[in-house]
Amino acid sequence: MRAVLTWRDKAEQCIYDLAFKPDGTQLILAAGNRLLVYDTSDGTLLQPLKGHKDTVYCVAYAKDGKRFASGSADKSVIIWTSKLEGILKYTHNDSIQCVSYNPVTHQLASCSSNDFGLWSPEQKSVSKHKSSSKITCCSWTNDGQYLALGMFNGIISIRNKNGEEKVKIERPGGSLSPIWSICWNPSREEHNDILAVADWGQKLSFYQLSGKQIGKDRLLNFDPCCISYFTKGEYILLGGSDKQVSLFTKDGVRLGTVGEQNSWVWTCKVKPDSNYVVVGCQDGTISFYQLIFSTVHGLYKDRYAYRDSMTDVIVQHLITEQKVRIKCKELVKKIAIYKNRLAIQLPEKILIYELYSDDSSDMHYRVKEKIVKKFECNLLVVCADHIILCQEKRLQCLSFSGVKEREWQMESLIRYIKVIGGPPGREGLLVGLKNGQILKIFVDNLFAIVLLKQATAVRCLDMSASRNKLAVVDENDTCLVYDIHTKELLFQEPNANSVAWNTQCEDMLCFSGGGYLNIKASTFPVHQQKLQGFVVGYNGSKIFCLHVFSMSAVEVPQSAPMYQYLDRKMFKEAYHIACLGVTDTDWRELAMEALEGLEFETAKKAFTRVQDLRYLELINSIEERKKRGETNNDLFLADVFSYQGKFHEAAKLYRRSGHENLALDMYTDLRMFEYAKDFLGSGDPKETKMLITKQADWARNIHEPKAAVEMYISAGEHVKAVEISGDHGWVDMLIDIARKLDKAEREPLLMCAQYFRKLDNPGYAAETYLKIGDLKSLVQLHVETQRWDEAFALGEKHPEFKDDIYVPYAQWLAENDHFEEAQKAFHKAGRQGEAVRVLEQLTHNAVVESRFQDAAYYYWMLSMQCLDIAQDPAQKDAMLSKFHHFQHLAELYHGYHAIQRYMEEPFSFHLPETLFNISRFLLHSLTKDTPLGISKVNTLFTLAKQSKALGAYKLARHAYDKLQGLQIPTRFQKSIELGSLAIRSKPFHDSEELVPLCYRCSTNNPLLNNLGNVCINCRQPFVFSASSYEVLHLVEFYLEEGITDEEAVSLIDLEAPRHKHENKWQEITNSNSQTLRLDETMDSMGDDDPFTAKLSFEQGGSEFVPVVVNRAVLRSMSRRDVLIKRWPPPLQWQYFRSLLPDASITMCPSCFQSLDKGVLDLVF
Repeated sequence: MRAVLTWRDKAEQCIYDLAFKPDGTQLILAAGNRLLVYDTSDGTLLQPLKGHKDTVYCVAYAKDGKRFASGSADKSVIIWTSKLEGILKYTHNDSIQCVSYNPVTHQLASCSSNDFGLWSPEQKSVSKHKSSSKITCCSWTNDGQYLALGMFNGIISIRNKNGEEKVKIERPGGSLSPIWSICWNPSREEHNDILAVADWGQKLSFYQLSGKQIGKDRLLNFDPCCISYFTKGEYILLGGSDKQVSLFTKDGVRLGTVGEQNSWVWTCKVKPDSNYVVVGCQDGTISFYQLIFSTVHGLYKDRYAYRDSMTDVIVQHLITEQKVRIKCKELVKKIAIYKNRLAIQLPEKILIYELYSDDSSDMHYRVKEKIVKKFECNLLVVCADHIILCQEKRLQCLSFSGVKEREWQMESLIRYIKVIGGPPGREGLLVGLKNGQILKIFVDNLFAIVLLKQATAVRCLDMSASRNKLAVVDENDTCLVYDIHTKELLFQEPNANSVAWNTQCEDMLCFSGGGYLNIKASTFPVHQQKLQGFVVGYNGSKIFCLHVFSMSAVEVPQSAPMYQYLDRKMFKEAYHIACLGVTDTDWRELAMEALEGLEFETAKKAFTRVQDLRYLELINSIEERKKRGETNNDLFLADVFSYQGKFHEAAKLYRRSGHENLALDMYTDLRMFEYAKDFLGSGDPKETKMLITKQADWARNIHEPKAAVEMYISAGEHVKAVEISGDHGWVDMLIDIARKLDKAEREPLLMCAQYFRKLDNPGYAAETYLKIGDLKSLVQLHVETQRWDEAFALGEKHPEFKDDIYVPYAQWLAENDHFEEAQKAFHKAGRQGEAVRVLEQLTHNAVVESRFQDAAYYYWMLSMQCLDIAQDPAQKDAMLSKFHHFQHLAELYHGYHAIQRYMEEPFSFHLPETLFNISRFLLHSLTKDTPLGISKVNTLFTLAKQSKALGAYKLARHAYDKLQGLQIPTRFQKSIELGSLAIRSKPFHDSEELVPLCYRCSTNNPLLNNLGNVCINCRQPFVFSASSYEVLHLVEFYLEEGITDEEAVSLIDLEAPRHKHENKWQEITNSNSQTLRLDETMDSMGDDDPFTAKLSFEQGGSEFVPVVVNRAVLRSMSRRDVLIKRWPPPLQWQYFRSLLPDASITMCPSCFQSLDKGVLDLVF
C-alpha cells in the first residue's frame, strides 16, 4: 500500500472537522469560524460559508445529500442545504462539540458540553437531554436505531432514537482515558454492530452494541483525535498527536502510514466508495491522497496465492476452484508459493507453510518454520528447503532456519525471477535483468549460468517444458523465443506483455498484450482471441490469466494449432495438441484425417476419444487383415470411403482393386439398385433373386409396402409377402396369396391363417386350416371366436378334441356368470376337479350372501357330483364321506332358509308349527360345529317364540336360557330380555300335542332330544317331511343278506293278498241306557303282519338295531306302502315302510326328499 498526494491546500485556521457530500463531489471543512467548500477532483475552493460567530468544531452531511449541519463554539447549530444556503439555526447552552445525521431517518444529533439534542425536519422544536459529562463525539448505527455518545469521563452512552439510554459502557481508564472519537463500522456484512473507540489513554478498542468488548485494547502510543471507516468497513483511518494518518484493518492491525504531516491531525475521512483520503491538520493544512493497494501474490502451476484485506492470504486452486484463507493478523508484504510450500513475509518475520499431504487437491496448510527477522526485499521466492530474497542486484539464499547459505551479485537490477523446478535443495532459478541478461542459477551453486544476453531489458521470462526453448518479453512489448543451446532467435512476435509455455506441450506457448491472447504452435502463424489481463500460466488447454486483482482459469480449445498440424499431415503432432483440449468435432476431424491418411494408430486413439465404435471396428478389422498379410491400401481406403459415405470413390477403388462384388454388396445395402446393376455378374439368377429381395426389403423400409409385396412374391419370399400384407390389413391380398400357395407350404399358410384370425376373418382362417389339415388350430379358432356349434360338431367327428372344446366352453360360461352350465360343461369334459371347485365357490358365495335356499341346492349338487366321482374305486371312500357331509349341509341350509326369512322379513310364510319343527330339527342337527352362515341365536330365538305361541312353555324357557349364554345382536337384545321375563309367567310344562311319536316303538320323545333326530328308546332315525318337518310315519328297513335290489322289488310287486279286517258294531243295553260301540283293532295292519312282528320282536338294548326283512316279509308287503330311494352306485338303495298307508307321502324323484301331502307318487 502506498499513498499518492493528489492535491494540497492550506487554510489560515485549524481544521477541526470535515465532511464529504455523499456523492463525493464536494468537501466541507470546519476552519475557524467559517466553512470551506472544496471541489474534491482538483482541490478548488468553491465557496467559504459564514454563519457562525466563533470557531466551528464540527460538520456533518446527511446521507441523502440534501443538507448538512455545522456546530460552533457560539453554541449554535446551522442547517445548510446542498446549494450552500443556511435554512435553520438552533442553539444549546454551551459550545457544540459534535453533530451527526441519522443514516436512515436523517434525524440530526447535536452534542454540547452538558447536553445533546435531537432534531428532524418534522419536529417544530429540538428535544434536548442532559448529560453527566462533556460529550466529545457521537455516531449513529447503520440502521439508525441507536446513537453512541463518547464522554470526556471515559464513558460511552448508547441511546435510542428518543434519547433514552439503553447501554452504558464504563471503561477501566475512566476519566484518565477521555473518549475522543468513535465510529460504527458501516459494513453490511458484519453480523453485529461494531463500535470503534479511540481514547486519550492512547488505546483503540472495539465494542458490540450490547456493550461487550471485542478482543483486547490496542495500544497506539499517541493521542488519537479522529477515527473513521472506509465505506465498506474493511479499513480504519486514525490520526492524532503523532502528526500522521495511519491505516488499520477493521480488527485494529496497523498496516502503514497514509501521509505524514507537520502538526496534529484533527480530522481525516475517506471519500465515499473510493480509495481517496482527506486529512485536516492543526496548522490548517488540507491534504488529499489516493491510496494504491498493490497486488501481492504468487503462482505455481495451478495454485495461486494472493493477499486479501492486507492481513490475510487466500490460496486458490485454479482447477478445482477451491479456496483456503490463512489469517496472519499482520500486514502481508510478500507471498511465494512452490509445490507444497508457501512463504509469507510479515513486517517482522517470514512464515513457511507446507501442505498436510501430497494430494494434488489438498488445500490444508500448516506452519513448517518461522524466520523471526525483519527483511527488506523486492521479490520473494520459496523452494523445497530455501527461501530466496531479491533486493535490487542482490540475491540471497536462506535456509528455513534463517541462515544465509549463499549470495549472488548481479550486474544489473533484477527484473524477473522464477523457480523452474529441480530436485529438493537443488532447484533452478530463471533470472532476468534490466540490462537484458538472462541467467540460470541453482540454489546449491555459487556460480550463475548466463543463458543469453539481449539488448533490451527483460520484463517476463519462461522456459519450455523440456528446457530447450526460452521465451522473453522485453520492455518494448516484444515476445522473443530462443533456442537455449544454440542461442538462436527462433521467432519474435509484437504486442506482448507476458508469456507462458504450455507445460504439457513443448512447441506451444501463449502471450498476452493489447487486449488479445495469442497462441503459437511451432513456427505456424499466431492464433488470436480477445482476452483482458496478463497470461501467467499455460497448462494443457487452461490459460491462467490475472486481470486487475483476480486470477481466473480460461479454457481455450487448441483447435487452431491442431488444424495447422493436420494441414501438413503431421498426425501424431496434431494428436498431442488435441490431447491438450479440443472439441469433440475437432477430435472427429483429426480421426477422419488420420484414417484417410492410413495413420491407423492415431485414428484409433482419436475415435476412442469420441467413442465411435463403428470406426474402431473398421480399424480393428483392417489391422487384422494386415496381420493376415493383406497389403492392398486401395482396398483399405475403399472401406474407409464407404464408411465415410464417399460411395462412388469407394466403388472405383473396389473395381480398381479387383473386388467388384464388394461394390455390388455396398450399393445393394445402400438400396442404390441402379448403381448395383452395373456390378452384376453374367446374369446369375441367384444374384438377381438376391438383388430383387434386397430391393423389396428397401421398398418395405421406405414405406412402399405394396411394391415390396409384389417383389417378394416374384422372388419367392412368400413369408415376407404375407407378413407385410397382414401387418397392413390387406385381406384381399392375403386371400389371393393363400389360395395360390400349395398346401405343402405350411409356414406361409399358417401365417395367413393367423393374420385372418387377427383381422377378424375367421371364415378365411378356417378355410386355410382345412387346406393344410390343421384340425387342432381349427378347433382353437372356433373356441376363440365362440362358434360353439361348429366346435361341438367338430368334436363329435373327432372325439380327441373333446377337452379342447368343452374346457374353454365351461370357462366361457363361468366368465359370463352361467356357473351351473359351466359346472356341467366341466363335468362333461371330464374335469371333475374344476366342476367341484365351481360348485364349491357357488355354494360359498350363496352362504356369504345369505341365499341359503341356493346354498342348499348347490350342496345337493355337490353331493351328487361327489357320488358320481365315487364310482372311481380309488376315490370311493373319500367321495362317499363328502357325499354324506354335503347331503347333511343341504338339509341344514334348506331348513335354515325358513328361519332366516322369518327373522329378517316382516311377514312369515310358514306356520308356527313348521317354524317350531325346523328350529328343533336344526338344534338336534347342530350338535358339533355350526356351519358358516347359520346362527344359533336366530334358531333359538325362533324356537323360543314359536314354543311360547304353541304352548311349549318349558321348551321356550329353556331356549331363552340358552340365549343368555350367546352373543346377541343389539337389535334382538330388548326382545329377548322381555321374552325371557314374560315366559316365567307361564306354566313350566309343554303341550302334549307337540310331543313327537316314534312310529317304530310308539315311544313319546322329548321336544329337545340329547341324542339328536333319533328315538330315545329304539334309536331309530326319524324321517322328516321336507315341507313341514313333521316326523313321517316311515320306518327304514334293510334287506337280508343275499337279496338283491331287483329281487326285492319283484317280491314287493307280487303283492300277496292281505287279511281284511271288518269293523263290528256291538249294541249294549242296560237298565239305564242303550249303547252302540264300534269295535276296531288298534293296528290296521293286524297282528299277523310279518313286518310289524319285526318291529315288535327284534328291538332291544341301547344300540340301534335295524329292521332286516327276508323274502317272506317282502312278499307280504304292498307296493303302496313301500318307498324306495334308488341311489346310483356305489350307494345301496334305501327302503322305507309306511305304517299309515292311508296317509299319503310324496317323494321327489331327484333328491328323494319326502313330503307329507301332495300327489301320491310312490317310487319303487
